[in-house]
Amino acid sequence: MRLAPQKTCQLIIDTENQDWGALKGNHGNLHKSVQTNFVAEASYIDLSQGHGRLEKRGVSICTTLNDIKPWPGLKTVIRVESERQFKKGGQLRFETETRYYIASFLASAASFAQRIRGYWGGENKVHHVRDMTQGEDASRIRMHQLLQIFAVARNFAINLYRSNTFSNMAQAERLCQFGLDTLKTLFRMK
Repeated sequence: MRLAPQKTCQLIIDTENQDWGALKGNHGNLHKSVQTNFVAEASYIDLSQGHGRLEKRGVSICTTLNDIKPWPGLKTVIRVESERQFKKGGQLRFETETRYYIASFLASAASFAQRIRGYWGGENKVHHVRDMTQGEDASRIRMHQLLQIFAVARNFAINLYRSNTFSNMAQAERLCQFGLDTLKTLFRMK
């Protein structure tokens, strides 16, 4: 269904809610229009260091949408330019990436930077754990009801591990698969 993203955005706007999300190449003409006509009106720069890399993110916003293809509720276009510096195999490497987001509301560049970082924090805390540690993407389950049941079970396991102060989910899974006593302790059973 080609127009599903537009219909979804329109539904969100019609219910008087706000919407924002990543703009990818599969949005065709809108993506090209944004790349071509984006004019930064305000910017915010964020520097962070961790996990062996130094990252600089420049977040710019554009609210002048005259030459940008119409989209339901579109009020702001956001551009994130990331520069990463890290070592790989003893060699210093550089990576650059430009991503675009669209939003149905107005906010500062700093506010959008915080929202985008918060989104990726959630992505890393939940989805990455479910994909990498619990093997969700490799799962062969296809029945709709089982998909939902296993998603609930995976989320339940992650919440149990976190509530028992595990910071490493892979380590928590390895420890818990070895014995019923460990599981009983997690579930606070006698």
